[in-house]
Amino acid sequence: MPFGLSWPNFNAKKRFQDLSEQEILALAISSEEEDGAIYAAYANKVRADFPASAAVFDDMAAEEGEHRRRLIDHYKKRFGDFIVPLRREHVSGFYSRKPVWLVQNLGLDRMREEVETMESQAHDFYLAAAQRVTDADIRKLLGDLAAAEAKHQGVAENSFQTHLGPDEKHTEDLAAKRQFILTWVQPGLAGLMDGSVSTLAPIFATAFATQDTWTTFLVGLSASVGAGISMGFTEAAHDDGKISGRGSPIKRGIASGVMTTIGGLGHALPYLIPEFWTATIIALIVVFIELWAIVWIQNRYMETPFLRATFQVVLGGALVLAAGIIIGGA
Repeated sequence: MPFGLSWPNFNAKKRFQDLSEQEILALAISSEEEDGAIYAAYANKVRADFPASAAVFDDMAAEEGEHRRRLIDHYKKRFGDFIVPLRREHVSGFYSRKPVWLVQNLGLDRMREEVETMESQAHDFYLAAAQRVTDADIRKLLGDLAAAEAKHQGVAENSFQTHLGPDEKHTEDLAAKRQFILTWVQPGLAGLMDGSVSTLAPIFATAFATQDTWTTFLVGLSASVGAGISMGFTEAAHDDGKISGRGSPIKRGIASGVMTTIGGLGHALPYLIPEFWTATIIALIVVFIELWAIVWIQNRYMETPFLRATFQVVLGGALVLAAGIIIGGA
């Protein structure tokens, strides 16, 4: 190991105030590398559907690459060719970034918000780092980079305005909303409707046939979980999303399966109450809330006229509920 070279202790995090000038530069280099990789991942993720936003993220990645080059040039002049392998996660209390594979799952609006957060954190880091060093050239570089990061929010905003005119932004926002609806809202709504409505008959038929709250709860639990598993696998298996553009089948399967289960459990859980009529009245109130929630989602996201959604959902739910009560009481 070259004389004077300090290795990070990977078993115990180092405090930022204890970092040497060499380690501060190494940390800055690895941070710029990671941020550049994140911006590149953003660009790659949205390029097909949102080319204008991809161009902005490409610009940000290129800017981080230039910062990295300047840092490495100063590091080599001062400390040689070997760069200490120090990263954010090795420094106690230092901000961290989400793994690239995780940020690829973010939506477009969230990516834009993350850009602002990342640049703000980088600015604060360079200000603090500049106060920790005594070498004039390094201090000047860190101060310059802090000023550059402070301008980045404006640069990012200008870049978005350059690549994203009003028409382009409106088009991308509509596409992002459509993708969100197709991937999460539509399968989730279908699941909620199926779970809320299809389980009404078996749950209330069991309730009025046995007047045993525990048995009713077990029937409701099994019906809800079974329907959730069935709906989840069906949604994930019947369409891979490549042709329809509905997005990840796994995400759609999760949305459909979870919401189906929730829809059924909503009016099954009250039957954990031992007193039959108390449990039944609460279950009926929950059914009312569930049906109106479905109406609201249809009107809010699917743009179904409110009266039409109300007629379809409430009438359908009332018929299924009546069938369950009549059959159970026969």
